[in-house]
Amino acid sequence: MRALPQLKPMALAAALLCSVGSAAAAPTQAELIRMLEKLNQRVERLEQRNADLERALRDSRAQPQTAQSTVEQRLQTLEQQQEHIAKGLENDTISEKEPELVSRLKAVEMQSAGMLATARKMGVLDGISAGLSLTTVAHKPYGVDGANSELNYRADAYVSLPLARVGDVEQKVFAQFRLGQGIGLNDLPVFSRPNATAFRLQGGLRADDSVALLAQAWYQADIPLPLGGFKPRSKETLTVNFGKMDPFVFFDQNAAAGDETRQFMNTVFVHNPLLDAGGDIGVDANGFTPGLRLSYSNITSKPQSWRVSLGMFGAGEKGSNYERSLTSPLLMLQAETEQRLFDGLPGSYRIYTWSNPQAIHFDSSVAGTEHHTGWGVSADQRVGDGVTLFGRYGQQMQGHVRFDHALTLGAEVNGSYWNRGGDSLGLAGGFLKTSQAYRGATGAANGERVAELYYRYRISRQFELSPNMQYIGNPGGDSSAAAIKMLGLRAQLSY
Repeated sequence: MRALPQLKPMALAAALLCSVGSAAAAPTQAELIRMLEKLNQRVERLEQRNADLERALRDSRAQPQTAQSTVEQRLQTLEQQQEHIAKGLENDTISEKEPELVSRLKAVEMQSAGMLATARKMGVLDGISAGLSLTTVAHKPYGVDGANSELNYRADAYVSLPLARVGDVEQKVFAQFRLGQGIGLNDLPVFSRPNATAFRLQGGLRADDSVALLAQAWYQADIPLPLGGFKPRSKETLTVNFGKMDPFVFFDQNAAAGDETRQFMNTVFVHNPLLDAGGDIGVDANGFTPGLRLSYSNITSKPQSWRVSLGMFGAGEKGSNYERSLTSPLLMLQAETEQRLFDGLPGSYRIYTWSNPQAIHFDSSVAGTEHHTGWGVSADQRVGDGVTLFGRYGQQMQGHVRFDHALTLGAEVNGSYWNRGGDSLGLAGGFLKTSQAYRGATGAANGERVAELYYRYRISRQFELSPNMQYIGNPGGDSSAAAIKMLGLRAQLSY
């Protein structure tokens, strides 16, 4: 910017006088003095303004250098911080001398690693189920000379492990361990066994020995049908099981009468009497056997569904304990369906037949084995919000057995009717008709009558107490024998 020319005051005054003189009369001396003062003030302001502009010009020329210096300093600071961060990230330890950003980043990484490890563990455990139960029973008989009260316990532990899928096929392995002591009142002279919870490992062990047994260990594969189809839309499934198993897990099931640890304890109400109390199931002394099961299920009309199952199990003295192969197995065929009756309430209905070529004669003096066949029905149906009815019927078609017809009926009522939703009341009655061959050999012309009443009182989700009453009339089919009455108390711990 150009500087304004500086004019001398006197020159300005002379020029002013000339211009004024040419235009009008000469001003007075006082007027000239005032005019000179005004002019002098304007010149001073112009000089001040000129100085301000020159100073601003100098500052504007020096400013880029100052800004450049500031930017360079900030860049150096950032580079130093970056270097510290890089050095801090070179090791995994956290130090208080590190930048705060590094410490927080390492802490987040450690937390993420811990969460990832937990997620991996959960992924491995996904689908695994396990459980543990302890059942203790005290029984006191009445009407039997010389019989004492009995105490027994049984512990069961199980685990179900999923295997990796093969295409659309889902697989798993199931294992169960069992141990216990005490045989309960199962040595009474009756057809039925009053305490199905009693368990003691057989094989010459002493009564004070308690040894765990691998009760079950079997494999299962669920194959959606049709093969090669779209699994989410599959309504049919083929299931394959093989290994050591309890046949009653897959046959003769019943929702109201199938768990001796929480429902009825007498064997005639837990399973079909001809198979269990009668012995036609053919399992080993501990209640298990090697076997193979094929099952086809169809849920096209869900919630109504149906299933057909075929089982082949080791039977007899050697076939059930792995001393022989399945050359003469127990064969079972079952058809079942789930229906919605009584205003849509669920019910299950099963009919089955069996063939056991390794059965034995009811008279232990008759050596060798014989062929037994029979059929049965098992049904359970809800008829109210908290009432489930059940029934079983079995008929022996071939073989020398103590009783050849069996009928059991009963009901389980939920405690919600008396404001105890976790409780249940069970009542059942049964009749075991002696066979003609047994009547001819022993003279026992009447059938055995059995009744049971229990109340399951829930103390907590894992602890229940069940007082139990049983009545056995015509024990062993002998009408001359006094009826047997029993009082019991069952304690059930489960997890």
